[in-house]
Amino acid sequence: MFSSRPTGTDTCPATGSGGAAPAGRPCPEASAATEKLHAMELLGSVPFGRLALSMRALPFLAVARHLVIEGGVVLRIHRGLGFHSSCDGSVVAYGADNFGSPEPDGTADLWSVQFTGPAEIVRPDRRQRDRFGSGPSEVNGEEFDPVYLRVEPHLTHMHTLGFDATPSVRTHSVT
Repeated sequence: MFSSRPTGTDTCPATGSGGAAPAGRPCPEASAATEKLHAMELLGSVPFGRLALSMRALPFLAVARHLVIEGGVVLRIHRGLGFHSSCDGSVVAYGADNFGSPEPDGTADLWSVQFTGPAEIVRPDRRQRDRFGSGPSEVNGEEFDPVYLRVEPHLTHMHTLGFDATPSVRTHSVT
């Protein structure tokens, strides 16, 4: 798991002299780092997400398999679709959530993670490729030919929807 957010006794570079954050408030940098760590932990708990990219100056979404590796996210997509060429060297967005897999009783918290960052084509080592598992046999009638992109998350957002575990108390609707 991840550590709790820092308290007001931690040093905070944002105060200018390495002093403590104001009492009762976490250091903004440490808080952001903790939130990013939690977001990457959540992302690592689901296998697929959506890659947002630009193709021919138009926005486009594509499904991708992902792994969190050494603080970055490595995506596996089909080479035949050409998305990797549009992404390599560009800033992309990626997001995943657990919306499609709630607990049977409907009491699990739902979350989504999105981030933006630069992407580059990479060649993961054999152990990392094995962690992806087998891919589809084909994509749009073509044999699946994997290509890998590493995205370094620069701006990360995490959203949670909390639910009370007692069904009789859950009277709020989401609109």
